[in-house]
Amino acid sequence: MSRHSEPGSSRKMLNIRKLVHAEGLPRCEDEKMVPVLTSKRASELPVNEVACILQADLQYGLSHSEVSHRRAYHGCNEFDICEEEPLWKKYISQFKNPLILLLLASAVISVLMHQIDDAVSITVAIIIVVTVAFVQEYRSEKSLEELGKLVPPECHCVREGNLEHMLAQQLVPGDTVCLFVGERVPADLRLFEAVDLSIDESSLTGETTPSTKCTAPQPAATNGDLTTRSNIAFMGTLVRCGKAKGIVIGTGENSEFGEVFKMMQAEEAPKTPLQKSMDLLGKQLSLYSFGIIGVIMLVGWMQGKHILDMFTIGVSLAVAAIPEGLPIVVTVTLALGVMRMVQKNAIVKKLPIVETLSCCNVICSDKTGTLTKNEMTVTHIFTSDGLHAEVTGVGYNSSGEVISDGEVIHGFSNSSICKVVEAGCICNDAVIRNNTLMGRPTEGALIALAMKMGLDGVQQEYVRRAEHPFSSEQKWMAVKCVHQTQQDKPETYFMKGAYEQVIHCCTTYNSKGLTLPLTQQQRELYQQEKTYMGSAGLRVLAFASGPEIGQLTFLGLVGIIDPPRTGVREAVATLIGSGVAIKMVTGDSQETAVSIASRLGLYSKGSQSVSGEEVDQMDVHQLSHVVPRTAVFYRVSPRHKLKIVKSLQNIGYVVAMTGDGVNDAVALKAADIGVAMGQTGTDVCKEAADMILVDDDFRTILSAIEEGKGIYNNIKNFVRFQLSTSIAALTLISLATLMNFPNPLNAMQILWINIIMDGPPAQSLGVEPVDNDVIRKPPRNVKDSILTKNLIVKILVSSLVIVCGTLFVFWRELRDNVITPRDTTMTFTCFVFFDMFNALSSRSQTRYIFEMGLCSNKMFCYAVLGSLMGQLLVIYFPPLQRVFQTESLSMFDLLFLIGLTSSVCIVSETIKMIERMSDRNPKHETSFHEV
Repeated sequence: MSRHSEPGSSRKMLNIRKLVHAEGLPRCEDEKMVPVLTSKRASELPVNEVACILQADLQYGLSHSEVSHRRAYHGCNEFDICEEEPLWKKYISQFKNPLILLLLASAVISVLMHQIDDAVSITVAIIIVVTVAFVQEYRSEKSLEELGKLVPPECHCVREGNLEHMLAQQLVPGDTVCLFVGERVPADLRLFEAVDLSIDESSLTGETTPSTKCTAPQPAATNGDLTTRSNIAFMGTLVRCGKAKGIVIGTGENSEFGEVFKMMQAEEAPKTPLQKSMDLLGKQLSLYSFGIIGVIMLVGWMQGKHILDMFTIGVSLAVAAIPEGLPIVVTVTLALGVMRMVQKNAIVKKLPIVETLSCCNVICSDKTGTLTKNEMTVTHIFTSDGLHAEVTGVGYNSSGEVISDGEVIHGFSNSSICKVVEAGCICNDAVIRNNTLMGRPTEGALIALAMKMGLDGVQQEYVRRAEHPFSSEQKWMAVKCVHQTQQDKPETYFMKGAYEQVIHCCTTYNSKGLTLPLTQQQRELYQQEKTYMGSAGLRVLAFASGPEIGQLTFLGLVGIIDPPRTGVREAVATLIGSGVAIKMVTGDSQETAVSIASRLGLYSKGSQSVSGEEVDQMDVHQLSHVVPRTAVFYRVSPRHKLKIVKSLQNIGYVVAMTGDGVNDAVALKAADIGVAMGQTGTDVCKEAADMILVDDDFRTILSAIEEGKGIYNNIKNFVRFQLSTSIAALTLISLATLMNFPNPLNAMQILWINIIMDGPPAQSLGVEPVDNDVIRKPPRNVKDSILTKNLIVKILVSSLVIVCGTLFVFWRELRDNVITPRDTTMTFTCFVFFDMFNALSSRSQTRYIFEMGLCSNKMFCYAVLGSLMGQLLVIYFPPLQRVFQTESLSMFDLLFLIGLTSSVCIVSETIKMIERMSDRNPKHETSFHEV
C-alpha cells in the first residue's frame, strides 16, 4: 500500500521485516498487519524506515479501507481500562448504610419473636428504600459519565492526500497527523516535519520547561528517558509553539501516556462546595435527629410502651427524618442542569461552576468570534502607493469582486493591489475547502480575497523555507519563501500583522512596482488611513515583503470586518440590566474595539477605554480603581487578561473570562469562570476552562447564567421541601410521645413517607423549568448560605402547618382513646397529602402556582400522580392494607383531607403575596458599600 518507489525497495523491505522480527514485534497473517513501534525504537530510526515498518505514505496518508483494517486489529485510539463494578454489587452496597442495618436487625428480632407480619413489612420497606437510593445514585453516576463524553479530543489527519478534521479516537498506527499551536497531541508521533516546535510535556514527564522538538534520528547512546526523545511527540502533551507533522507510532494503551492515564483514573473528583455544604447540613440534621429519636425512644419506654415497637419506630423515623439523599439529589440536579446546558451549546466541565454562574457579576469577553460572527471578510484594500479598492461578498468563498475606481480587478491586472493580495495568500496557513475554513478566520478572509481575484493558487507556487509563527505577543507572522521556478535565487520574506509592528520592520515602500525610501510623510499617510479604517470598525492588517525582516518593503493595508452576532446587543442589554458588568477585552486597535462596543451598547458617552500598555504601567491595586469604569480594553495580550482578572477579584467581583489562545489558559484558570471557545479555542485553552461555548456565541453565556440561576433556585426548592418534611415527621412523633398519645404513624408508614420525601417528587423539583425573569434578578452573593433567613422561616412555617393539621386529624379520630387502623390511616394519609401540597408550593419561592401552571413541569405532575396512586393502593389494596395496617376511607374522608391539607399551600402562597407587597414598598436598607 506504500507509495514509496525507491530503488532496492524489495531489499529494504526484507531488511525491515528482519528488524521487525528481531524486535519481537507481532506478526500477522500474510504480514499485512503493521506493528506498533515503541517510542524508544522509533526515535532511533530514520523517518523513512519508520514509514516503511508502518507501511505508510507520509504525504498521502492511509486509505480509508486500510484505516478500517488497522482499527479492527489495533482498536480505537482510546483508553478502556476501567472495569465497572457490576450493578448487583452496587445494589448490595446500599445495605451497608447503618440505618438500613438497624432496620434489618429489627426485622430479624421480629422473626425471632414470631411477629412474621412485622418482619415481612419491614423487609419490603427496606427493599423499596434501598431501591430508591440505588436508582438515585445510578442516575447520578450516569449523568456524570455523560459529562465526560462532551468534549472529545480532535485532530488534523492526512487521509488519501486530504487534510481531514476528525476525532482523535479514529487514529491508527501509520496515520499522518498535523500539529498546530495550542493542540493536544492525539497519539504518540514520530515527527518528520517541525517548524519552531515546542511541546509542553509536563503532564507526562513533570518537566515544566517546554521541550524543543526536531526530526533527526536520536543516537542510541543518548536515548535515555522520555525527556531525551526530541523527535517524538507524546500523546496527551500540548503544542506550545510552532507546527509539525508526524506519523502515528502508538495509540491508546500502546502509547507512553497509557500508564500515566491508569494512575490518573485512580484520582477521585472532589465534591462541589454546595455538595460539601449539603453533606455538612445532613450531618448536623442527623445529629439533632438522633438526639430527638433517642429521647422519643427513652420517653416511650418509660411510659411502658413495647421496647421493640419503640426501637422499630425510632429507626424508621431516623431513616425518614435524616435527609441522607440531600447530597445525591444535589448532584443529580447539577448534572441534569449541565446536560440541559449542552442543548444550549454550553459545556460545563466542572459542577461547581453551575453554582458560580448564579454569582457572576462581571464578564470579560473577547470581541472576535464571541461578540462578533467570526466570519472575517476583507472589505477594503489600501495600497502603499495610495490606491483604494472595495471588496464585495461575504464568507469563506469566491463570491464577490475587487473594485477600484469602478474597474473590476482580477488576476495581475493591477500590480499594487496584486502584491498586497499575494502577500496575504503566501504568508498564510489557512485552507478553504468546500466553503469551509480550516485555520484562523483572519487568514481565511485573506484566502477568500485571493479567491475573488483568482490568485489563490499563488501559495502553491512558492516553497516555504522558514517561518516565524504568529503569536499574540509579537502580533505578526512572517515566512521565508522562494518561487518554485527560481530556487537558485535569493529567498523573500512575506510579513503580515498589526500595522505598528509591520511598519517598524520596513525601510521602503512599493509605488507602481518601484521601491522607494519610506519617508515620515508616507508613514503619517499610512497611519491616517489605518486610523480611518479602524474608526469604521474594521480590523486593519499591514503587509510587507523583502530580503530581510528589518529591510522590508511596505505593500499596503487591508480592512477586515467581523460583524456583530445577531442577538448579542439584546443579550448585553439584559445582562447589564440584571447587574452584570461587561468588559470587552480585545487585541484589536482602540478605534475598532470602541466602534464595535458602541454598536453593542457596551460603550457610551463617559465610558473609558484602556490599552494593554496602560495596564502594564499600573499594578493590580491601581488597576482595581480604574477597571470598574472601563468598558473596553484594547491591544491586550494574555498577560494583561490575567492582571485584569486579578484586579476585579481584588475588589470582590466574581469574574467570567473568555479566551481561545494558548496563553489565555492562565487567565482562564485564574478567573472564577473560565470560558473557552469551542470552535476557535485551542486544546490547552479548553482544558484550563470551566465552561466551553460550542458555538463561540456570547448569547450562550447569557443562557448559561440563566440556567445556573435556575438550577440554584431549584436546589433551594427541594431543600425546602425535604427539610420541612423531615422536621414535620420528627416533631409529630416527638409531640405524640411527650403528650403520651399512641404513635400516630407506624414504622411502615414512616418509611413510605421517606420514599416520597427522597423519591420522585423531590427529584422532580430539581428539573423545574427556569423562570423567564430569573436572568433579570441580580447575581447572588457568593458567600450567601443556601439556607437564608427567609428560607428557614418558610421551612418552619410549612412544618408547623403540617404538624398542626396532622395532629388535629389524629386527635379528631382518637376521641374514643382507642387507636384503630382507621385512626392511623387518616393520620398517615393526611401527612402524605400535606407532603404533596407542600411539594406543589415549593416549586417556586416567588411565583404563584397559577403563574407557573400546574403542568409546566411534567415530571412533577407524573411524580405526584404516581405518589397519590401509590397512596391509594396502600389504602384500598388488601395485601398492602395488611402491610401498612390501613383500612379503606370514604370519599368524604378524602375530600375532608384534601381541603385540610391544601392549607399548607394557601399559607405558602400568602407568604409570597406578602413578600411581593413589601417589595413594592422597599424600606431603606444599608448597602454593602456603606457596611
